[in-house]
Amino acid sequence: MRDDTGDTQAAGGRIRPLLARLLARLRGGAGPRLRKPYVRRHEGFTSLQFVRRQTQSRMVTGDPDRLLVPYTRTMLATLLWQPAPRVLGMVGLGGGSQAKFCHRNLPGTRVEIVENNPHVIALRGAFGVPDDDARLQVVLDDGAAFVGRQPGRFDVLLVDGYDERGIPEALSTQAFYDACHDALRDDGVLACNLYVRNPEAHVARLRRAFGDARVLVVDEPKMSNRVAFAWRGDLPPRDEAAWVARVPEDLRRLLPEVFPRVAARLARAASGPR
Repeated sequence: MRDDTGDTQAAGGRIRPLLARLLARLRGGAGPRLRKPYVRRHEGFTSLQFVRRQTQSRMVTGDPDRLLVPYTRTMLATLLWQPAPRVLGMVGLGGGSQAKFCHRNLPGTRVEIVENNPHVIALRGAFGVPDDDARLQVVLDDGAAFVGRQPGRFDVLLVDGYDERGIPEALSTQAFYDACHDALRDDGVLACNLYVRNPEAHVARLRRAFGDARVLVVDEPKMSNRVAFAWRGDLPPRDEAAWVARVPEDLRRLLPEVFPRVAARLARAASGPR
């Protein structure tokens, strides 16, 4: 039998600070007091809510791995840039819709999620989010601080961090978007859900971080959300069909409306302001 004492002690050294942060946050003793969400089940849906009439995440109770909300599907157009990401990061767990989708449908990808609210993490089982394994890890931490410690790590980074008031200030600064740029590999791509009154301010910060020619904003039909994509490196010249063909066929079947719509924008991305 191999002696794992050293590994166990090292793991304990890593876990103890996380547990201390968790207890401090649960007691309201570290940083702003975090609202405790609750689960609502109604008409075949399971929803995560902080307050009534404001749904943070929603799933079909009988089909928990399905990406239901349109903007969550659009954000997965990042696979046009990176059809087989090695490491995919997420800021914000919520009900885990994207986490479950990626864990199930991207078998070669490690998914790393940061969530700052321990009460949200505590509800992961209610939404069918799998336990952590070799390909999935949920970390309790401040999202901005976590991203800032990951230079050059991610092929894909999805930012969808919200509380009951909207996008937290820490995820709205120029420093945060600069850190997102630096956290990507040289050909990596970022997608942000912008459900805010002033999306232009966020887009301007993205353009400062990535450059004007490397930001694409896609409006979500019949919703107030916008999805902003930003990437490192230059786009190769491809037509719409060539962009879509990069994505594995099984993923194209799961998101049939997403890839052609965003690919059409990518195909003309070098033709002027977006």
